[in-house]
Amino acid sequence: MAPTIREAAPGDARSLAEIHVRSWQVAYRGKLTDDYLDGLLPEDREERWREVLASPPEAWRTWVTEAEGSVIGFATTGRSEDADADRRTGEVYAIYLDPEAVGTGIGRELFAHAVEDLRERGFHTATLWVLETNTSARRFYETAGWRTDGATTSQRIDCESRPTIRYRAVLA
Repeated sequence: MAPTIREAAPGDARSLAEIHVRSWQVAYRGKLTDDYLDGLLPEDREERWREVLASPPEAWRTWVTEAEGSVIGFATTGRSEDADADRRTGEVYAIYLDPEAVGTGIGRELFAHAVEDLRERGFHTATLWVLETNTSARRFYETAGWRTDGATTSQRIDCESRPTIRYRAVLA
C-alpha cells in the first residue's frame, strides 16, 4: 500500500514523539553530544505534541505520512517566525522520518506536500533552518531547489548551541 499524507491529530502525538526522538538519535549522531541524544525519550516530547496537535499555534499545520496504518514521518509548516520575515513568508519548521523510511522517497513526497501547503495558503517564499553540519539534510533541501540565504544562528537547536543555517525557496 502506498504511503498517504494527512493532517495530524492529537492521537498521533505518541507516534510523532517516537519519530522525533529516533530521527534525532540517528541524524544528529556525531553532530550533537551522545549524552544528549541517548537521553532523549519519547515520553518527554509526547505531551508537548499532544498539546500542539490539540491546539496548534496560529497558522501551524502538522502533516503525517502513513504506511500500512503506521505513522512514519511528519512535517510542520506555518508562518515564518524569523524577525526579518514578512507576512508572506512561510516556514517548514520540521520534517522528520522514521530512520527506516529514509532514502525511500517518502521524505521527498512529504516535503513537497508541506511546501505545497504553504503555497496554497498564499505564502510567496518559504524558509527552513538546518544544522550546518547536517550534510545529508542540506543535500535533500538543495536537491529540492532550496538555497541558503546567508542567515545563520546558533539558537535553533533546543539542546546545544550549534550553528544552523537558513534555506529559502520562492513559492509564487
